[in-house]
Amino acid sequence: MTATLVAICAFGFFASVVDAVAGGGGLISIPALFIFLPGASPALIFGTNKFASSCGSGAAVARYAASKKIVWNVAIPAGILAFGFAILGAHTVSLLDKNLIRPLILVLLIVVAVYTLFNKDIGKIHAPKLERKQELWISIAMGAVLGFYEGFFGPGAGSFLVFALVGLFGYDYLSASATGRFINFTATFAALLYFIFAKTVLYNIAIPMAVANVAGGMVGSRLAIKHGGSFIRALFLIVLIAVLAKLTWDTFRS
Repeated sequence: MTATLVAICAFGFFASVVDAVAGGGGLISIPALFIFLPGASPALIFGTNKFASSCGSGAAVARYAASKKIVWNVAIPAGILAFGFAILGAHTVSLLDKNLIRPLILVLLIVVAVYTLFNKDIGKIHAPKLERKQELWISIAMGAVLGFYEGFFGPGAGSFLVFALVGLFGYDYLSASATGRFINFTATFAALLYFIFAKTVLYNIAIPMAVANVAGGMVGSRLAIKHGGSFIRALFLIVLIAVLAKLTWDTFRS
């Protein structure tokens, strides 16, 4: 079990580094947990991952906050709505078939990837283009929609957040990544509370994995702050392609 735990923590660390920069860390950590814990149920896998990823996200948020890269007037209202709607999304999972929305998400992600790829100047300069009142109402709507999506489905939520903050708000990639990490953290934490209440967390795995995720979150946010927008944009595109590949596989397999 020791070797298995070390491997899980290693994957958790790497997933948290990626997640802190561009989102999408779950694409690394969740498959790893399924591989190394073959006897665990999906509910235990997701609950354990949420526990660890919440800690990693929290560490990244703390780092971004210290560097003053989070736009709080957007992050706080969006985060509050994301928290509430993530719980609503988690409840809705049992009522709706997630396979029905997978093709729609696939198309949206393709649009995001193509737009980002062919607009090389987007996100280079931090030039907010909305008035304060517009930012408030759009951030509320964004938090509600993406919070619900995070609780209901999940893949690509962090990527959509970064894209929305760059494309709609006019933020540079670093500010978008920092602000999006806070919003995503609130939604992830809400989902974690749901899993804790349902008693679907393997704490003997989740706690050491959380320590690795905290280290990864600190490293990832530090890399993002140090290397800036070009680095984040490149990793953002890589994560988008990975999410697209995963969703395409799941769509055709089902």
